[in-house]
Amino acid sequence: MSSTETKTLLIVGHVPSENTLRLRDAVAEGARHPDIEGVTVVAKSPFETVPDDVRAADAIILGTTENLGYMSGALKDFFDRCYYPVLEEKQGLPYALYIRAGLDGTGTRRGVETIVTGLRWKAVHEVVLCKGDWNDAFADQCTELGTYMAAGLEAGVF
Repeated sequence: MSSTETKTLLIVGHVPSENTLRLRDAVAEGARHPDIEGVTVVAKSPFETVPDDVRAADAIILGTTENLGYMSGALKDFFDRCYYPVLEEKQGLPYALYIRAGLDGTGTRRGVETIVTGLRWKAVHEVVLCKGDWNDAFADQCTELGTYMAAGLEAGVF
């Protein structure tokens, strides 16, 4: 791929509340940083995302809430529908994960990492864990994540 081709960053974020919408919007805002060119940002809910969205992506950011110590049902639905259709052709897809956790996020992280390991996707950023009571700094962390991912795509780092 030449450096003049546009790359696509897919954000699949579950947004059941205003605060989780703020997190997904912060990721997208960071990815659309004015200094970053040549990266198209697509933000969708897990329910809206289809295998063709993943096939078109050069990198993906997954966002989920912690639900009963696991990922959201919405993100699990995304994996249920998209896992096998993209398994062979999207191996090595760079990904990052953010979790909005009321507790510690351990089971949520483990669940997502188990699935993406099977997909053979490549983690390119430490998990952004927004745990405990709401803190406005969570949005800042998610903005930084979006900027990091888009800048990495633009630079051809991943």
